[in-house]
Amino acid sequence: MELNLDIIKELINSLDASSLDTLHLETEDFKLSLERKADKVCDNAPASSTFTANSQVVVQPAAEKKEEEEKQCGTIVKSPIIGTFYASPAPDKPPFVRVGQKVKCGDTLFIVESMKLMNEITSECEGTVAEIFVKNGQTVEYGQPIMRIE
Repeated sequence: MELNLDIIKELINSLDASSLDTLHLETEDFKLSLERKADKVCDNAPASSTFTANSQVVVQPAAEKKEEEEKQCGTIVKSPIIGTFYASPAPDKPPFVRVGQKVKCGDTLFIVESMKLMNEITSECEGTVAEIFVKNGQTVEYGQPIMRIE
């Protein structure tokens, strides 16, 4: 299979039109990885586990999502890095946000400590905190859902 710009554009369009988050293509000559940053979870279409075209291109979905996540609508806030989740700025301070609290763009939602650095994660949308999926002090992975904002 020869890879050219038109084929890459077609693969990108196919990824955008599907419910998949990632596309990995590997041949003897090259490797191609495409990832879509999907914050909205409201798709009612069933996710395909594998799609094959020309028996060489295989598209696989990102890590399996929690069933609750797939059924819920809203913006899923994911961890941008690997680290430790902290709900408050200090152990003796109240959490940045609680379930049911309204947030605005730019409000601090939580901290992820990574390599001794405290990374404040801010809201990219307005809404109400509907769920918090992790506990204070829990280790989180890159891309792991942390909370849902409606």
